[in-house]
Amino acid sequence: MSNDKHRVAVIFLCAALFVGLVPGVVTAQSGASGTTVVESGETVSGISGIYGTIIIEGTVTGDVSGVAGDIVVREGGVIEGNLEAAAGNIRISGTIEGDVSSGAGAIHLTRTGVVDGNVDAGAGEVRIDGRIGGDAAIGAETIRLGDEATIEGSLTYDGDLLGNRDAVAGEITRDRSLGPGLIDDFQPFASWIFAVNAFIFNFLLGALLLGLFPRFSDGIADRVAANPLRSGLAGLAAFIGIPLLLVLVAITIVGIPISIGGLFLFLFVVWIGVVYGRFAVGYWLLSLADIENRWGALLVGLVLGVVLHQIPFVGGLLNFIIFLLGLGAFITAVYTRRRRLSTPADTAPEETPVD
Repeated sequence: MSNDKHRVAVIFLCAALFVGLVPGVVTAQSGASGTTVVESGETVSGISGIYGTIIIEGTVTGDVSGVAGDIVVREGGVIEGNLEAAAGNIRISGTIEGDVSSGAGAIHLTRTGVVDGNVDAGAGEVRIDGRIGGDAAIGAETIRLGDEATIEGSLTYDGDLLGNRDAVAGEITRDRSLGPGLIDDFQPFASWIFAVNAFIFNFLLGALLLGLFPRFSDGIADRVAANPLRSGLAGLAAFIGIPLLLVLVAITIVGIPISIGGLFLFLFVVWIGVVYGRFAVGYWLLSLADIENRWGALLVGLVLGVVLHQIPFVGGLLNFIIFLLGLGAFITAVYTRRRRLSTPADTAPEETPVD
């Protein structure tokens, strides 16, 4: 296969993989994707899966369950079933006719928000300004009851309970066993979800880089293996120096658009550094076993990154060092290549004229 055909095949493969990741956006039923929206006037039977954001403006006749960065039930939005989810933030301004069983960083039931059933929640902060028709069991660092809040049943809680206690029609009981246990149980699961999704996207970028620039990628791995200290220091200098340079550029009015564009470019270069760093380490590990396989090196390096991600502190530090190796080697290789290409032609050896 020619180089051009090979590159087209790689791009097609990566595009197909990207498309395969987003069925949940189209169906608004289930999947793993960025954002799903049930628009005003729209009705779906249910939502389940892993999302960046779930927004309910219409009607969900069943349950909403899964994992998301943010879950928003806007005013006018209705969930006829239950909300059973874990999220970074949950904001309810619409109506949930069933129960809420959720863990989140923050949960807010606004003044227009209504939960007809029971609420069982664990969060860093819970704020209730709307109505809960049943009982509430809440474990959080801070629980705030607004002036217009209503809990028609009893409240069992643990944490700092602030605000309008008269909002609770039934008994108020503190239960030390609640605490943040739900969040603690969810954290390992969420950590693995993040790691797996990061692995997928890192593999896609790695496949693109190895497929389009195989020799350049091998050179990155060789550069890291030959002089890891130099690569790491170059990566650290770039990681600190480039953002500072962008800030200095942004000081001038003319430089603001340039700085914004530079920031996006820098973030992409950082991502490349992560992938190349793990590829280089995988390449080095396979070389210890006398194996030369760049695709195997990519997989080994990315799997190692996922495993290290699960190790508190030490794993994060090692991943950061690996990233600096990749970033430094990549920037050094690009600079060297650009310098070579920009070398004036008159510095090249003169050819002997032909008579």
